[in-house]
Amino acid sequence: MLYSLSKSFTSTAIGLAVMEGRLSVDDPVVKFFPDELPEQVSDNLAAMKVRHLLSMSTGHAEDTTNRLFTSRGPKWAKTFLGLPVENPPGTRFVYNSGATYMLSAIITKLTGQTLADYLAPRLFEPLGIEGYTWDLSPEGINTGGWGLNIKTEDIAKLGQLYLNKGMWNGERILSEEWVREATSKQISNGDDPNSDWAQGYGYQFWVCRHGAFRGDGMFGQFCIVMPDQDAVLAITASVKDMQGVLNRVWQHILPAMSSAPLPPDDSAREALVQKTSSLTIPLPATRTHSPVAQQVSGRRIPGTLPNGLQVAVTLEFKDDSCSIAIDDGKGRYTLDCGLGHWLVSEAFFPVKLPVDSGATKLAVGGGWLDDSTFKAAVRFIEGPHGGAIVLHVEGNEPRVEFCEL
Repeated sequence: MLYSLSKSFTSTAIGLAVMEGRLSVDDPVVKFFPDELPEQVSDNLAAMKVRHLLSMSTGHAEDTTNRLFTSRGPKWAKTFLGLPVENPPGTRFVYNSGATYMLSAIITKLTGQTLADYLAPRLFEPLGIEGYTWDLSPEGINTGGWGLNIKTEDIAKLGQLYLNKGMWNGERILSEEWVREATSKQISNGDDPNSDWAQGYGYQFWVCRHGAFRGDGMFGQFCIVMPDQDAVLAITASVKDMQGVLNRVWQHILPAMSSAPLPPDDSAREALVQKTSSLTIPLPATRTHSPVAQQVSGRRIPGTLPNGLQVAVTLEFKDDSCSIAIDDGKGRYTLDCGLGHWLVSEAFFPVKLPVDSGATKLAVGGGWLDDSTFKAAVRFIEGPHGGAIVLHVEGNEPRVEFCEL
């Protein structure tokens, strides 16, 4: 789940379309949507170009995304074009995921394909990116500014393509001119010398300190390209302090890089291989038994979701697993929890997260913190988020609480 790191892939699609002569960044946006225009096209809307969508300088006073979500009609493009454009395009940076959606809509208008289908033979297949998904708008257009799901190593592949100035395994995928324009400062977005959100913005890429550039997404999804070090760093995470992540990259990783190869060190390499092969997300507890487990096993226990909704929870304890059934009055959802290990299944976890998870792949595992407290962690395999279920056995009135990790 890339969140806004999806934007850099959308930018790449526009770059490919420019290479193919399908459009120019100086084409007016209204050109592509003759049937979705308002009755009166304002001067600012008429002046909005593709480059303004790319550089988040459409002239809108605020992000248009919420207006797309709350629009009554299915056509987000029509909603976007009907919104007031308060400022002349190109004069002001306003982060605007709705603008990126319009880039996706332009690709669909030009090709008759979704953004993902357009990228498949041109980017995803040459780079060996498989198993991707991309969310759709109500009218069947990829959301563009968010909603792409790929693996962490595939994020690194996009960064490597841009580090190589559009080349991949000796083949020209993207023009060098596009790479240069997309990753250079196209508009100012602040003047704080210590902020990596104020060094300039390109075409759906952020300019960073230390000569670097990046695509990024909420909760710590990063594709950081460091040309001076000939390096790419891909990160997927669930953190709130994204500047803190970048600070650590600049403070620790950057100084450790050398322009010359390090001497061979077989023992260090073996230690690294052992470390990376044994990495795992720790369980909240590994104790698999408690004297009270059978007292509560099979009972309907009251629980409270973070939003205050009351639910009934039934835990069935076995030797090495626990079945957790949650009844919220609308449906019954069952999670398979490993005791002292993770179990993977596809289920729904009714805890409010930044996005609606729906039924999805979950890893669930836990154990007893003490004789009277059981905790299970729930991890979304294809996303950065998770939650926890905690059983408190206090006298004859056990209770369950749900929380985010």
